[in-house]
Amino acid sequence: MLIALSGIIVLGIFAQWLAWRLKMPSILLLLLFGFIAGPITGFIDPDRIFGESFFPFVSLSVAIILFEGGLSLKFFDLKATGSVVHRLISLGALVSWALGTGAAYYILGLDFQMAALLGAILIVTGPTVIGPLLSHVRPTAKVASILRWEGILIDPIGAVLAVLIYEAILGGHFHEFSTVALIGIARTLMIGGFAGLAGAVIVVLFLRYYWVPDFLQSPMTILSLILAFTVSNLLQSESGLLAVTVMGVALANQNYVTVKHIIEFKENLRVLLIAALFILLAARLELSDLRHLSFASFFFLFLLIFIVRPLSVLVSTVFSDLDWKEKLFVAFVAPRGIVAAAVASVFSLRMVDAGFTGAEELAAMTFFVITGTVIFYGIGAPIIARRLNISQSNPQGLLIAGAYPWAIEVAKAVKEAGFKVLVADTNWNNINAARMNGLATYYGSVLSEAIFQEHELEGVGRLLAMTPNSGVNSLAVLHFNEMFETSDLYQLHPQKEEKIAGQKGEAVSKHLHGRFLFGKDVTFTSLTHRHYSGAVVKKTRLTDKFGYEAFLKRYGPTVIPLFLISEDNRLSIFTSEKRLEPVAGETILSLVDSEAEKKAEQEARAEKPPAPEKAH
Repeated sequence: MLIALSGIIVLGIFAQWLAWRLKMPSILLLLLFGFIAGPITGFIDPDRIFGESFFPFVSLSVAIILFEGGLSLKFFDLKATGSVVHRLISLGALVSWALGTGAAYYILGLDFQMAALLGAILIVTGPTVIGPLLSHVRPTAKVASILRWEGILIDPIGAVLAVLIYEAILGGHFHEFSTVALIGIARTLMIGGFAGLAGAVIVVLFLRYYWVPDFLQSPMTILSLILAFTVSNLLQSESGLLAVTVMGVALANQNYVTVKHIIEFKENLRVLLIAALFILLAARLELSDLRHLSFASFFFLFLLIFIVRPLSVLVSTVFSDLDWKEKLFVAFVAPRGIVAAAVASVFSLRMVDAGFTGAEELAAMTFFVITGTVIFYGIGAPIIARRLNISQSNPQGLLIAGAYPWAIEVAKAVKEAGFKVLVADTNWNNINAARMNGLATYYGSVLSEAIFQEHELEGVGRLLAMTPNSGVNSLAVLHFNEMFETSDLYQLHPQKEEKIAGQKGEAVSKHLHGRFLFGKDVTFTSLTHRHYSGAVVKKTRLTDKFGYEAFLKRYGPTVIPLFLISEDNRLSIFTSEKRLEPVAGETILSLVDSEAEKKAEQEARAEKPPAPEKAH
């Protein structure tokens, strides 16, 4: 038992690490490892390990995953896309269910009741696969917002619909399903919504009035989450998924307390839960389940991808302001995830025990659809995004905190090189100067949430915190560590006077600052002094004859390389931790003293051969 439990975590984390190294969707390796560890080798037997507590464990884990997803949803994202999201999770979901049910009935040959249940299970997409896919593809902000909101909100809707169908089938009144569904949906919305809001209020009260110490804030949130989920489920079956989603969204959009530390904790917990769940659910499959897969299964998958999803998106976006490229991309992103796997596993087992014909195919077909959609969308979505030109897979643009005179010159040079630049500052004179130089600006604190609301930050992938206050710079780095990769967060080196007296190292701890820009001795004061002494930002293209060593020799020891632009137009930043090695064909943006610039121009003219005299 100890080896099996350890194996679940080891295999789950290793699969995710290997997927990261191989740049492929982690869910594929998780399912593969689970299938090998379960039905093939018998190494992991979830029913023997957990017994009757297995499905309650799965339900609670899914609840935490959906809660964490809800914490990532901001209402301001819906300003331009709210109507589309609403139609996708209502009208679009109904279209998906109806068409999916028809395909399961006519193509797979399932009993109509089983077909309706499978159709309901498969309307969900899921944040566990949508999130990583969006991070990899990086579509435009509008498209990303639609898919993120749909992926999280559709999960409780699909689960509730599946539960209502399941209960109607077991109760023998499937023919009266419309009445049962309306009553069930009303109860679910009322009970789940109230329980979720109550859980959010409890968390806010405990945090705002300091009724719990810091180290208990995340556990207290989990306590409230589990209470809301359990109580809601006891009052109305499966309404707990809606409760935890509402609770997450409510906490994410309130302004009374900060929940950033809770979000970070939940993100780490989510990684562990996703790893364990996919391993366990795949391990529960039987080799005999594969006999249910046939040519009809592949045709069913084809219909879901190329007919059902596009038609669902078409009816949901027909009157929207999305252009055809955005509609097409949304139509080809609908991978299924952990909620579909969990719901199918639970219902398949219960309905097989109840003696329903075709129930054993539910789990097998669901896992087949999960695997097929993840493979197709994981490979196809990046290609489609690039072809439609709505992908920003590696955004090169810069968000610069601090619109000081030398920073404006740096921003101008980067913009003129063809990269997007947004400059933020709280000083109106600085912002006005930046605007006069043709730069996009944000008047306000870079630490404000409003910057996300007023600017979509499309094409911006890196932060350069260049204010004179290293504390503000470090806070900016922490503020943006959810949006940008850690390797893309930069700040100026602290001033020498900011060193702590009698203590080694910098005034700011390593885990609280970004990568230091340009060089160890390059501080705000030194850059300001260089600027007012006449230093300029210069663009230099390297050649075979004039390489990096020649560049350094020509401009002397005071030159500060700032940026490196590759031949394929990628922007790299010089830092104090690791020096770049520029090669011929690349371009350097550097800060050069006026005297060194004049001397270099004289040397260049002296090296240039005189023009031949014209014949008279």
